[in-house]
Amino acid sequence: MNRKLRMGMVGGGKDAFIGAIHRYAALMDGLIEVSCGALSINPEIAKASGEMLFLPPERTYLNYEEMMEKESKVPSDKRIDFVTIVTPNFAHFAPAMLALDKGFHVVIEKPIAFTIDEARQLKKKVEETGLILCLTHTYSGYPMVKQARQMIKNNALGKIRKVWVEYPQGWLSKLTEREGNAQAAWRTDPKKSGKSGCMGDIGTHAAHLAEYITGLKITKLCADLNIFVEGRLLDDDGNVLLKFDNGAAGVLMASQVAAGEENALKIRVYGEKGGLEWRQQEPNSLILRWLDQPMQILRAGVGYKEPLSSFATHNFRTPGGHPEGYLEAFGNIYHNFAQTLSARIDGKQASPESLDFPGVEDGIRGMAFIDNVVASSKSSEKWTNHTVEV
Repeated sequence: MNRKLRMGMVGGGKDAFIGAIHRYAALMDGLIEVSCGALSINPEIAKASGEMLFLPPERTYLNYEEMMEKESKVPSDKRIDFVTIVTPNFAHFAPAMLALDKGFHVVIEKPIAFTIDEARQLKKKVEETGLILCLTHTYSGYPMVKQARQMIKNNALGKIRKVWVEYPQGWLSKLTEREGNAQAAWRTDPKKSGKSGCMGDIGTHAAHLAEYITGLKITKLCADLNIFVEGRLLDDDGNVLLKFDNGAAGVLMASQVAAGEENALKIRVYGEKGGLEWRQQEPNSLILRWLDQPMQILRAGVGYKEPLSSFATHNFRTPGGHPEGYLEAFGNIYHNFAQTLSARIDGKQASPESLDFPGVEDGIRGMAFIDNVVASSKSSEKWTNHTVEV
């Protein structure tokens, strides 16, 4: 392509946290530009946010319906190519469906929708339209996560037996949602967040990371959810036992009341020959442990080659020792999506490395995880079948 991809944004105005993160990520590689937006349900904030982003007044919309309708009639040399949706969970489905109806590809925050039925409808619409939907499960964008995935795919660890994944945070250790914290307010509100709080917010990231790295699927689970902060309406802590489709066993822990923790996502995977460990707060390192040789640490960095895979090196940006973190991982999701979409527009086939980003089926599995964890926690049965109808 001889131009940048044109992006429209729903949500993500100047009063939002994740909107700015998406823009940093989308613009990082110079492949995308923000062309229009319906940036807030508050008209004043929407207008001010458009001005902040130097958007033309006529392409700063007051609602997503107006944006989709008018953008679909813009001449092809100026019309947006895709829509990014960064609203709270309850407001994902309608703009995503309308964007697909109007012929726009979609990038959407996780979870993909408010209910699993909505997620399935989105899958059906994606199949009908042939358009691309990218789900921003950020942690799958880290290069050393991709390295771990490829090593397991290539049987470096042998048959996988055990998976431990944990995601402790401490930011909801108090009733922050009653103290003016807007992020806490909607994430702990069942009408806006859904039927689960902690497990819906960060437990889904942990479950996706476990399936993404191992290439396995969760088939059964046994969950215990807790509300530790008095007055809170949704779970702020939980523990889940897992069974995978190859017979492996797993443990998933997520908590937003682990006082003092920041964003300590960590995964350990063990096979017949050895194990690996990756930590989000030290993302450039992948620790390998073996039965018959000393522990190794693989490091990320431009210029490094063997034994790193092309899927890892495809996502490097800086030489070794220059930390790449959350924003770069987010950027890798957008980078791979942009390369895939650009190839589609040019009538070409994207590389396997570029096609490596989460999509609508990951979204359905995430919604099924939420449903099944909540059901299991309420049940007196030990195991709940992790059913996923796609």
